[in-house]
Amino acid sequence: MEEVDYHADERSKAEFDVEAMKIVWAGSRHVLEVSDRIARLVASDPAFRKDNRAMLSRKELFKNTLRKAAHAWKRIIELRLSEEEASKLRVYVDEPSFTDLHWGMFVPAIKGQGTEEQQQKWLPLAYKMQIIGCYAQTELGHGSNVQGLETTATFDPQTDEFVIHSPTLTSSKWWPGGLGKVSTHAVVYARLITDGEDHGIHGFIVQLRSLDEHSPLPGITVGDIGMKFGSGAFNTVDNGVLRFDQVRIPRNQMLMQVAQVTREGKYVKSNVPWQLIYGTMVFVRQTIVADSSSALSRAVCIATRYSCVRRQFGSQNGLETQVIDYKTQQSRLFPLLASAYAFRFVGEWLKSLYTDVTQRLQANDFSTLPEAHACTAGLKSITTAATADGIEECRKLCGGHGYLHCSGLPELFAVYIPACTYEGDNIVLLLQVARFLVKTVSQLPSGKKPVGTTAYMGRAEHLLQCHCDVQRAEDWLKPNVILEAFEARATRMSVACAKNLSKFSNPEDGFAELSADLVEAAVAHCQLIVVSKFIEKLQQDIPGKGVKRQLEILCGVYALHLIHKHLGDFLSTGCITPKQGSLANEQLRSLYAQVRPNAIALVDAFNYTDHYLGSILGCYDGNVYPKLYEEAWKDPLNDTVVPDGYHEYIRPLLKQQLRTARL
Repeated sequence: MEEVDYHADERSKAEFDVEAMKIVWAGSRHVLEVSDRIARLVASDPAFRKDNRAMLSRKELFKNTLRKAAHAWKRIIELRLSEEEASKLRVYVDEPSFTDLHWGMFVPAIKGQGTEEQQQKWLPLAYKMQIIGCYAQTELGHGSNVQGLETTATFDPQTDEFVIHSPTLTSSKWWPGGLGKVSTHAVVYARLITDGEDHGIHGFIVQLRSLDEHSPLPGITVGDIGMKFGSGAFNTVDNGVLRFDQVRIPRNQMLMQVAQVTREGKYVKSNVPWQLIYGTMVFVRQTIVADSSSALSRAVCIATRYSCVRRQFGSQNGLETQVIDYKTQQSRLFPLLASAYAFRFVGEWLKSLYTDVTQRLQANDFSTLPEAHACTAGLKSITTAATADGIEECRKLCGGHGYLHCSGLPELFAVYIPACTYEGDNIVLLLQVARFLVKTVSQLPSGKKPVGTTAYMGRAEHLLQCHCDVQRAEDWLKPNVILEAFEARATRMSVACAKNLSKFSNPEDGFAELSADLVEAAVAHCQLIVVSKFIEKLQQDIPGKGVKRQLEILCGVYALHLIHKHLGDFLSTGCITPKQGSLANEQLRSLYAQVRPNAIALVDAFNYTDHYLGSILGCYDGNVYPKLYEEAWKDPLNDTVVPDGYHEYIRPLLKQQLRTARL
């Protein structure tokens, strides 16, 4: 196939330095260099081919994932990759695998909840992958309500052991990735019982399978929970079911950093504060927010490139109009492009928040912890929800061809959407945020100053009365105008919820009754965080010709699109007038026109290889149609001209011989 860059004309229109934007997107020149090198290493290795996943049976698909994981580990050792490089390699292999849970959940759980001694015993084995672990928390009957878990860990002082048991069907562990067929060990969460007393949920390291022949140990029933959404997608992972029948483990396999059980069976809380566990939660959710920008940017890259290739209607100079030039396409696509950048920057900020929280925890300073917990919970919720919806919108933006597996979008969607549920159901998380906001509002009269991302509530008196002074469309380009509108909306919605709750004699009844309003108040607060962190990013020194200008345009698109989308909130709370809402929309249309010539360059700045993108519609050179045609003939159905089943079913139908056919 001839090598022609069909996007060359689009790329020549860029009004900024794309290489400089790549550094901004990556976070630093170093990260860009490492990412680029590892992405190309993976793309050039035939062992990491992924375009045939949808054609494989479940067993073949799973075995193929095991092969890739083993090959990835082999390459990590051969090339002596650093931890950072190894982590990037797993990202660019781009296949959900048991290793994600081993490195992402099992290892952090031991690091975060194990004593020094336990870490010294278990981590070297995990780091060398001499044991493979998973995180067994969720059960058939309980997910979000962790305190409702039913698995028990009862201490037996006679033998100095814990007896792990699944007392009911619904206590079966259900969903942990890597559990079904691969993991040798699990961090199992169970109700700790000593001398008949229930001490709540604690973690235990439990060996599940023999390290010799991999068979389940006595008392353990374990398997895979079956096919999941999509073809390929998360079916590469062995999400499992696990039941315990009086399984005994040594006492020292309880994760004991925060609490211990003595030889005599006495439950003792350690000097280490239990809040440390929140540090791990903040870390995991920060990673999820960062992942949302990666997934959304992939979908946006595909939709943007294809929207430039695709032409329909409106002939000019004999050429039909590029789909990206239609305002309806821009008004759906460009806010998603802006969101990808917005989520990138808020994810970047969350990394620094995690560092700050960790340092404070080590110094026994828990003052910012409730706010940090609420902030990461809320951001996890709104970024994953917007990304899941955004990927599907990008599929629709690609028309009929977006539905093809080779567009890359169906699988990207199927792989991504569980993020709306795992590590906290999105609505449950928003209700947690709402509780924190209502508590913050209730403490304002006492003079307690709100901290961190709720600091704006300290100016509640002003924000409840202020009026937006926008008079012209371009006034909406002022960051302080946008910020105050979002702060006023969030404050007024939280205060209104708090007032309405105060009318109930039982606060819990009020919380249940007003939960839909509370969720909307939490969303308003979280959207304010994203907007404010984008604005803060623009206050930094950002080198590169035209780079800062493009980011200012995208920040405007992100914020004004949210005002357009949630206009009811802004109007009903009196933050802006209908006329100002109309001016915001006018300015938004103007910003779309400014994004248009830079659209291809802005997605090029993501620096994705064709292998990682996994999309014919989004290929770098834009040579879509010949590649689509070629891809069609690779389907196994096209191995024969006359299909299997013709003689048994089609021919009798055509010849009206169904009565004599072998059905």
